[in-house]
Amino acid sequence: MSESSIEALVRMANQIAANVAHHPYEQAAGEVAAHLRSFWAPSMREELAAYVADGGTGLDPVAREAVAQLRQPA
Repeated sequence: MSESSIEALVRMANQIAANVAHHPYEQAAGEVAAHLRSFWAPSMREELAAYVADGGTGLDPVAREAVAQLRQPA
């Protein structure tokens, strides 16, 4: 896993989370998860999930919850 690649994924996930921060936590996390499912390649989602499994330093809590929701059936 390239550090610059994961940094970009974390930055993008955090930006998505910031854009829905005005919603309640669970709703915001669901919206981030939906965005990741719809617009991110499976490899990007897998790389971010692996990063979260390794601690996920710097990832917004809403984005972290979204990654957890990705593991659940859509």
